Amino acid sequence: MKIIDIPSNTQTKETVRVLVVEDEYILAINLQETLESLGYVVLDIADSAEEAIAKATELRPNLILMDIRLRGEMDGIQAAEQIWHHLQIPIIYVTGHSDKSTVERATLTSPFGYILKPIKEQELYVAIQTALNRYDREQFLSSVLRGMGDGVIVVDTELNIKYMNQVAEALTGWQWNEAKDKMLAEVIKIIDEQTQLPIENPIIAALQKKTTIYLGSGVLLVAKNRKTIPIADSATLLKNNSGVITGAVFVFRDDTQRRLTEERNLAAERAQQLEIRVAELQRLNKLKEDFLATTSHEMRTPLSNIKMAISVLENILDQQGILNSNTLSPSESVAHYLGILREQCEQELDLVDNLLHLRMIDADVYPLELTSIKLQNWLPHVAEYFQERAQARQQSLQVSVSPDLPPLVSDLASLTEIISELLNNTCKYTPPDGEIVLKVQVIDTTKSLTNEDAKSGVLDNFQVPYFQITISNSGVIIPKKEQSRIFEPFYRIPESERWQQSGTGLGLTLVKKLVEYLQGRIEVTSSQGWTTFTVQLPLSL
Repeated sequence: MKIIDIPSNTQTKETVRVLVVEDEYILAINLQETLESLGYVVLDIADSAEEAIAKATELRPNLILMDIRLRGEMDGIQAAEQIWHHLQIPIIYVTGHSDKSTVERATLTSPFGYILKPIKEQELYVAIQTALNRYDREQFLSSVLRGMGDGVIVVDTELNIKYMNQVAEALTGWQWNEAKDKMLAEVIKIIDEQTQLPIENPIIAALQKKTTIYLGSGVLLVAKNRKTIPIADSATLLKNNSGVITGAVFVFRDDTQRRLTEERNLAAERAQQLEIRVAELQRLNKLKEDFLATTSHEMRTPLSNIKMAISVLENILDQQGILNSNTLSPSESVAHYLGILREQCEQELDLVDNLLHLRMIDADVYPLELTSIKLQNWLPHVAEYFQERAQARQQSLQVSVSPDLPPLVSDLASLTEIISELLNNTCKYTPPDGEIVLKVQVIDTTKSLTNEDAKSGVLDNFQVPYFQITISNSGVIIPKKEQSRIFEPFYRIPESERWQQSGTGLGLTLVKKLVEYLQGRIEVTSSQGWTTFTVQLPLSL
């Protein structure tokens, strides 16, 4: 593995500018002479803490030699602390005091050196070069950390914050000078995205388990302003040269963009899967349509031939006097069996025709021939056949049509199919002595259209005239839960024996599709002993 060299001090001794802070004039002059003999440039001499701060701010030296004991209210340690905090200038203490309390106070300011008086030239040179090299290395590492795209927070073993870079400041909302030496839990608060409950900081786990801990998914950082940010990454230990744990570092990043990218990729993948499924469904639907078309045509031809053969056979047997022979009982007569053949054949033909019509409507190729229809003349004529059926079943069929209805412009064949199927159903399921009522009227229906000129997208509502045809029958109730399914293909109401009539289960499905194909709508209601099918059609298609 290639080792990256950290830059060391590249300044020559002639370019190193030093500020001397010493309140004993003779010692200060001697220190200046020694520094200059070693090749350093002495910018000035200050004899108080206040003056040291002022000159450091003005002259910006590369290094400060600071006496601890100074005249005035502040000592050198207090001055050094302010200078480092505001100017980041390395400081070497030069003092004749080496008592424990003084050394401890000085150490807390993280000085770059500590030289005892009397000063020896060689010790001074080594201390200055060591301080400058250390400063350059620390500045390099600090620049790297500041320039990282991830947030970095360093804590000691007591979980006091010792460093945070600019990204960490931006993500947490805390400035470094505010967060310095605060407890980690006060600055970094993380919660579970799902439960919104606090979770343990990975730094704590890293210190306890003495290993690197990675953040799980769904972790939110609660910033100082209470906003939450999804974060990711890890916490790991810091050790000194002896392997002793001195703290931990928490590296984290804003995970919002990665999540958005992941969600976009997931959405794209789902869209692609959906496209594949849609294509497969279209393929299967095409196969189904081809199968229905081919099968229906192939089935219709022989059934039509069978129906025609039954009619021819009836004629031949009738001519020969066999059709209604007196020697056979009604249940054993030829006419009885031919009637069964005809009924079953017609039922199968209805099934095939319904399948063909449904397929044509779904494919939008069902033929329409528009004509002007006077319902007041046409409907009673259609109802004549069902009047006979109703009377045979002891039912009452009433037709109520206003004589002044406007003409309906629609497809006559489709309308005939709709009315015939609905009347056929009512006759089939209405009990004896039941009533069937067919009514037609013109009503105004509210219709909504988007106003394309209105930028707000407000809808315009207006009244549109519709023909409303209702076919009601008494004595029959369709359960509420079945009403929404009654138009489904092949669906039969299961609960009552009354509904167990012969049929394909496609009649009402075809009716609904034809009504919608004619730009109308149909609904069924059933209550208080009456069931009503309501068809609404526009006056002109």
